[in-house]
Amino acid sequence: MNTAISSTLSRSFLAAALAFAGTVVSFSATTSTAHAGTNHYNAKLTAAIAAPQDKVVNDVVWKCAGDSCSGAIDGSRAINTCAKVVKAFGKVQSFTGPKGELSADDLARCNAAS
Repeated sequence: MNTAISSTLSRSFLAAALAFAGTVVSFSATTSTAHAGTNHYNAKLTAAIAAPQDKVVNDVVWKCAGDSCSGAIDGSRAINTCAKVVKAFGKVQSFTGPKGELSADDLARCNAAS
């Protein structure tokens, strides 16, 4: 009798542990993906800057070091923010936001702002 109860408890515990592990893995995958692309713009400058710089662009602090810059999403369209980043730091070779990377045409328009 004790063996039957022990076997049932072992199966229940195993099922609960697997369900918990699956939940943890699923949750961490969705939160890390969502966090990675939704709260910042990223720009890669055509020419690296000599020293790290912080500048306010569209009421948001942008931080640049080398050829990499990032700033929080400011509510403007990505191409408008890109143009302001170009005016502040120089031409960019890529600009990425929550909806992905700007197209070649949008990037050319953005760089025309310099």
